Amino acid sequence: MAAFVGRICGSGLLNSKNGVTLQKVQQFSTSRPWTRSQKLATAAGIAVGGAGALLYALEQSVSASGTEVHPPELPWSHKGVFNSLDHASVRRGYEVYKQVCAACHSMRFIAYRNLVGVSHTEAEAKAEAAEIMVQDGPDEAGNYFMRPGKLSDYFPSPYPNEEAARAANNGAYPPDLSYIALARHGGEDYLFALLTGYCDAPAGIVLRDGQYYNPYFPGGAISMAQALYNESAEYTDGTPASAAQLAKDVSTFLVWSADPCHDERKRMGIKSLGIILVLGSLAYYLKRHKWAALKTRKIAFYPKEK
Repeated sequence: MAAFVGRICGSGLLNSKNGVTLQKVQQFSTSRPWTRSQKLATAAGIAVGGAGALLYALEQSVSASGTEVHPPELPWSHKGVFNSLDHASVRRGYEVYKQVCAACHSMRFIAYRNLVGVSHTEAEAKAEAAEIMVQDGPDEAGNYFMRPGKLSDYFPSPYPNEEAARAANNGAYPPDLSYIALARHGGEDYLFALLTGYCDAPAGIVLRDGQYYNPYFPGGAISMAQALYNESAEYTDGTPASAAQLAKDVSTFLVWSADPCHDERKRMGIKSLGIILVLGSLAYYLKRHKWAALKTRKIAFYPKEK
């Protein structure tokens, strides 16, 4: 600091004879007052930045609670921008859900007609729907009756109501799986890790009756027992039914159920990019070779001589 003051004194800026230089320094050192629009813009920027920082901090505090292990990111075949779902895996995942998961979990937002063209043909989807019995009515006599399922029917719930579901699962309510891939942080990575991550509880973790330890579940204690083992389900296409294969297929099926328009959305994105590329090229050509001549022309006025 002393050296800085010495250089200023030695340069003559503070000399009383150098009034012009001192006046210039004072002019540059004084700032103009802010206008009202500048103050409002600055306040709005600070408010938006503060709100964004607060939301980020809250999201990090919730995600990084420290009570669970975060699932690793897996190389799913549908993760790419232009990659579609593996429809064979979706079909196998439906078989896993039907044979294993449907005993406890419902999918009340998925109808059998949604399977047509995705994992089943129309005849196969009708056969799947006909395996269930649905209450319908009333008939002409005012009575309700049971009938085989149709394509318009939704997947049946294993329990008549929430109370019955809790009573059958020691007070825990099995969540609906229709949108579970979007409702859980990590999506299919979390589902796969949860289904294959059961292990013995470490020292210091006390589990109550009917609870199991899974490090990927918040808190570690989960009421759902391990459901997927080797050969716990059977594939109609002959694929070896290992526990990892079952978890992978049912996770892919749940990704499709949460976003049935996944493939159509990406297909429309490809079409849109193609249209934008063509129109953008045409617009560049018109701007560069047609409009440029009109934009840069010079119009001169010459008054008529008398």
